[in-house]
Amino acid sequence: MIYTITLNPALDRTLWIQRMSDDTSNRIIEEKSFAGGKSVDVSKVLKNLGEDNVALGFVGGFAGRELEGRLLNEGIETDFVRVSGETRTNIVIHEKDTGKQYVLNARGPEIRPDELMQFIEQLERLPCSELVTIGGSLPRGISPEIYRKIINLVKRCQVRVVLDVDGEALRQGIRARPDIIKPNIHELSELVGRELVDMDEIISASREINQKGVEIVLVSMGAKGILLVSGRRTYLAVPPTVKVESTVGAGDSSVAGFVLGLVQGKELPECLIYAAAAGTATTLHQGTALCQRDDFERLIPQVVLTDLSPRD
Repeated sequence: MIYTITLNPALDRTLWIQRMSDDTSNRIIEEKSFAGGKSVDVSKVLKNLGEDNVALGFVGGFAGRELEGRLLNEGIETDFVRVSGETRTNIVIHEKDTGKQYVLNARGPEIRPDELMQFIEQLERLPCSELVTIGGSLPRGISPEIYRKIINLVKRCQVRVVLDVDGEALRQGIRARPDIIKPNIHELSELVGRELVDMDEIISASREINQKGVEIVLVSMGAKGILLVSGRRTYLAVPPTVKVESTVGAGDSSVAGFVLGLVQGKELPECLIYAAAAGTATTLHQGTALCQRDDFERLIPQVVLTDLSPRD
């Protein structure tokens, strides 16, 4: 079984307008709501690709009930801790005329200490699994230290852990040695304390993280592809050029594609191809709609893999 952990999930309310104008009424052409949050997105893509999983985290209020209901309607099993606050609602606005996208992320509820302990006790009782993904922002009331605690708890069964967070949360999480992290170039630069520009610098920085106990570093680089660094093994997967409708959830979809490859027993290069195909498949759809299986399977043979491993 795969478990996904999202401490600050959200309802993503997605609006389409013709074009945003100041000081006038902007009419909404279409609107939809989706269950969102980094590892929630991973859950949804895994399910789309035929892999069952269980979504964990905090939900609260009417928005939390709607989020959980939407996941259940998609066939995703959930086991959220219910909290007294209200699950956040993010606003995503798409301009049809320009193709521009505006994302307004809410802060989310404040988690009380007793609610946090309920979640920790749930993790302590959690059956051993194949893999756990952890991702997303922190709700109020919880410090970045929580990621180190979560990783230590779930690794008691030698389960593989994927961590997709940034900033101080990533720094704290790395201290517990997750198996895989997935920063973008900006997040990796912040992590190592220097600007990373060319490929050699990115690879060198990733190897520094390997030496801290993280087996695999996946660096997302948008249309330039995804880099995998694991010791002396280095691969770059570049997806085909496509018409991008939305980039929301593309990184999370890449995580799901990589996880799918791992649980299917694929070698790292093929897992990376899966990651690039899944992330690109998500960009084909408007709003916060995510990777679909037909698109994923069609894109896999179009991903170009390059082995950048040293030859000496």
